[in-house]
Amino acid sequence: MPEPFPPSPLTGFLTLFHKEVLRFWKVGFQTVAAPVLNALLFLLIFSRVLDRHITVYGEVPYTAFLVPGLIMMSLLQNAFANSSSSLIQSKITGNIIFVLLPPLSYRAFYAAYILAAVLRGLFVAVGVWLASALFVATPPAHPAWALAFAVLGGALLATFGIIAGIWADKFDQLAAFQNFLVLPLTMLSGVFYSIQSLPPLWQQISHINPFFFMIDGFRYGFFGQSDVSPWLSLAVTGGSLVALAALTLAMLARGYKLRG
Repeated sequence: MPEPFPPSPLTGFLTLFHKEVLRFWKVGFQTVAAPVLNALLFLLIFSRVLDRHITVYGEVPYTAFLVPGLIMMSLLQNAFANSSSSLIQSKITGNIIFVLLPPLSYRAFYAAYILAAVLRGLFVAVGVWLASALFVATPPAHPAWALAFAVLGGALLATFGIIAGIWADKFDQLAAFQNFLVLPLTMLSGVFYSIQSLPPLWQQISHINPFFFMIDGFRYGFFGQSDVSPWLSLAVTGGSLVALAALTLAMLARGYKLRG
């Protein structure tokens, strides 16, 4: 006998999205509050040591300059951590089967993980921004630009997290992604400095790092100033997201390391 109200095609997506949001929200002190505290420790140390000695863009105090970088760094790292840790835990415990068995398309699978990871990143970002007001007020000069780079950057790192979670079979393999790729690329992207202060060779090397464009574009949203054009940063960030999303969707469509 047919069901009087057949389930919506969005039911599976919404259920998985809800499950992923609950997963990080249930341990909010670990997944949201702890990253905010870590960012504040960076801000406390660097602001006390360098604020009176350094200005950036000719007029921006160093503490104010540091805030957008720390916000974006925290957002990116937590978006990556959310999607990657969820997948690797599901694979190791075996409950990934309960996600793969329902009639859920690989596109809906991808979208649910990405949106949940971006949401966690945004929660952390807002927490860091509000807490940084204890040190310096940094209202965004161009909020639309800041939001665009926050969402695109979070989606890019969440996508990278899915790739890492699919590929890794053990927690130490996933840690290798975090320690040897995500962390160095973040730290060398201009979070703590303007690349204009670097020698020409290192400025050119920084332009190879896609994390630099995400952080520089996000910083433009706060100060209306940046090391490169925000349109270039937007193009690099968007292009990187499209390329990684295409790779991830291809992996999911094949069931690579997920289905038998």
